[in-house]
Amino acid sequence: MTAIYLSLGSNVERHKNIAAALDALAILLGELRISSVYESKSVGFDGNNFFNLVVGADTDLSIAELSETLKRIEDKNGRKRSGPKFSPRTLDIDILTYGNFVGVEGGVELPRAEITKNAFVLLPLAEIAPQVLHPQLEKSYSDLWAGYDQASQSLWPIDFEWQGKIISNA
Repeated sequence: MTAIYLSLGSNVERHKNIAAALDALAILLGELRISSVYESKSVGFDGNNFFNLVVGADTDLSIAELSETLKRIEDKNGRKRSGPKFSPRTLDIDILTYGNFVGVEGGVELPRAEITKNAFVLLPLAEIAPQVLHPQLEKSYSDLWAGYDQASQSLWPIDFEWQGKIISNA
């Protein structure tokens, strides 16, 4: 089993799509470690605010198998791939890390660069994996968050319930 971290985001029917993604991931991966859900302004384009969170789990799937399965979950939830890269999303699920793998496999570059670039990725990752080390930088996610320019992107926790459980509080 390999420890993985995934970033989830949506700015179209946000609650519905994030809940559907969590349902699908729980079926696929079993027990999930789920961060708080954060709302943030869209980055790279003008659009509705996003809901973002990070999920940790363990898998026997290869990187390529995991990537293809995540694309199917996105597609099942209305993801359109024909528009510009930075555009509204029903659902976006990205592999952030796959164990300590560093490199490109199956078209997926890991660890994902967004970990250190976007507060909406780094903060929830530091929340659920504070002492885990970034595979390339060999710094903990809590240390990376402490050194991040936290004024550069604003985000805030929201109330979010999934499967009858409160997983996030404002």
